[in-house]
Amino acid sequence: MTNKKISFDDFEVGGRIELGSKDVTRDEVIAFAAVYDAQPMHLDDGAARDGMLGAMSASGWHTIAMFMRLLCDNLLLKAHSLGSPGIDKVRWLRPVFPGDRLTAVAEVMETRASKSRPELGIVRFRFTVTNQSGEAVMTMENPIMFATREAAA
Repeated sequence: MTNKKISFDDFEVGGRIELGSKDVTRDEVIAFAAVYDAQPMHLDDGAARDGMLGAMSASGWHTIAMFMRLLCDNLLLKAHSLGSPGIDKVRWLRPVFPGDRLTAVAEVMETRASKSRPELGIVRFRFTVTNQSGEAVMTMENPIMFATREAAA
């Protein structure tokens, strides 16, 4: 894809888009949890050590938020994105720990023109977030709406 903004017409089934990487810091894990998911395993090393994972971990919602930042920076803000009607499936497959490096990839599963709104198309994605070892920590599937090239012009 070039420097022009990405439109619906630019997506092809089977296409992959690298969404970049993000380092997970202890301070961010605690700050997010303190506001949004104040469970002890996300806030306190001692409580986390005694818990199921044996160490402090990021909230699954924090993992989604970090992924969303990568998605915005590396796709949505470079495209004629019109939002999403929702998320169909999210799976947290492994814990995310402070010190992990998360990398995200988008795979185009389906594209279809809107029948009721010809100025937009819907792209169904499968997103995969992996850690520094290449292990999938999260997957998500959902449609995103994009303006057609003609409508964006």
